[in-house]
Amino acid sequence: MWLPAASGETREVLDPADATTLQLVSEGGAEDADAAVAAARRAFDAGDWSRTPVAERSALLRRVADLLQRDREEIALIESRDTGKTLEEGRVDVDDVTNAFRYFADLVMNESGGRVVDAGSPDVHSVIVHEPVGVCALITPWNYPLLQASWKIAPAIAAGNTFVIKPSEVTPLSTVHLVKLLVEAGLPAGVANIVTGAGLPVGQRLAEHPDVDLFSFTGGLVSGTKAGAAAVSGAKKIALELGGKNPNVVFADACATEEGFDTAVDQALNAAFIHSGQVCSAGARLIIEESVRDRFVSELARRAEKIKLGRGTEDGVECGPLVSQQQLDKVEAYVASALAEGAQLRCGGARPEPSEVRPATGYFYAPTVLDGCHREMKVIREETFGPILTVETFSTEDEAVALANDTEYGLAGAVFSADTARARRVAARLRHGTVWINDYHPYLPQAEWGGFGKSGIGRELGPAGLDEYRESKHIYENLRPEPVRWFAG
Repeated sequence: MWLPAASGETREVLDPADATTLQLVSEGGAEDADAAVAAARRAFDAGDWSRTPVAERSALLRRVADLLQRDREEIALIESRDTGKTLEEGRVDVDDVTNAFRYFADLVMNESGGRVVDAGSPDVHSVIVHEPVGVCALITPWNYPLLQASWKIAPAIAAGNTFVIKPSEVTPLSTVHLVKLLVEAGLPAGVANIVTGAGLPVGQRLAEHPDVDLFSFTGGLVSGTKAGAAAVSGAKKIALELGGKNPNVVFADACATEEGFDTAVDQALNAAFIHSGQVCSAGARLIIEESVRDRFVSELARRAEKIKLGRGTEDGVECGPLVSQQQLDKVEAYVASALAEGAQLRCGGARPEPSEVRPATGYFYAPTVLDGCHREMKVIREETFGPILTVETFSTEDEAVALANDTEYGLAGAVFSADTARARRVAARLRHGTVWINDYHPYLPQAEWGGFGKSGIGRELGPAGLDEYRESKHIYENLRPEPVRWFAG
């Protein structure tokens, strides 16, 4: 049942390519969050979903996957217009979301009935089983709204939970569509609940709500730690993914051949500028061996200047706008501070000229390469979340590792080297949750996704991603009960 906000208020969802209104959505508040949690609580405590056989839950996830593919073009267009990314990126997102639903359908279906624990006696049967956590509050970010929603919703449903999801108020449209598909697939009433609105008050209320059993948040460090603290105060289970400042380490031997050089440059562009750099795992820090730095950075800047910037739905566009005026202002401030601190501008550094595919009112910013950067710079230490690539150099392997690990974050990173032993050795030394070797950005649904340091707490995807939404229960069964006779009498 779809309801307006209790206050009656609405919010305009803007197209970042031209700042026009895409759609009006309800602007929920704390009262709406309370109502959604109450519905999820009733569905969990009094409904049958948590006791639904695994085979039925798995089948429902597969139906959702099929519906996602049915609506692939429609959803990709929604995602492109709402977030600014290219239409092709939107299609890839839908496919990745489909794979996530199918993966968790298979995972939960193929699990055993529990892990037997040897109690040391033939008269005792001891087993560890999994049960759903209960009511899950799920907060997702604006950059990959549909993908991040799937990483939380699919395992929550697979485990038998009910949930309330709050998408970013900036990009809520694809999540609304996904919830409609869940209903169409046959999810019982009250299992899936969505509240559109701002982090304050909706997200904060979900974090502190006494009837929420698990709080999962993906977003910025400041808001995430505040919401996480509110959730912890209520002794909730929490999972936080709080972003990253990710190194892309390139050794000279990776560029020893023309093919290797071309590949490393291409991957550095992909690492930094896909979705205009608005990616938590973006390789925003190029850490390049000094001996190849001049040639590499020159070619990198030359190619970055040729990136086709414009509305994501236009043919030939390779990079779309930033998501909002606020994000555009933030990126401009980071570039200005870097230049003031001595960075060398190799390309970009400004809003591009308007064109037929790039309206003047859109939130566009040119792909930017900043050379001569050092660890004291704000642009190096903070998550910029925009099309900014900084360049640092090293001479030795130890220096490369030290630079890559010199961050309070620890989400992702990459190593490029033709020396397999060196690449694996360096990857093993990096304190980051995901490390790619001679590649950047691929992820696998069956692989865990998490981070070190201030990149967060908990895991998504893989078996651990399912376990985040379950509790373990130890069932100890005495097959031959006898009196204890511990006390005299």
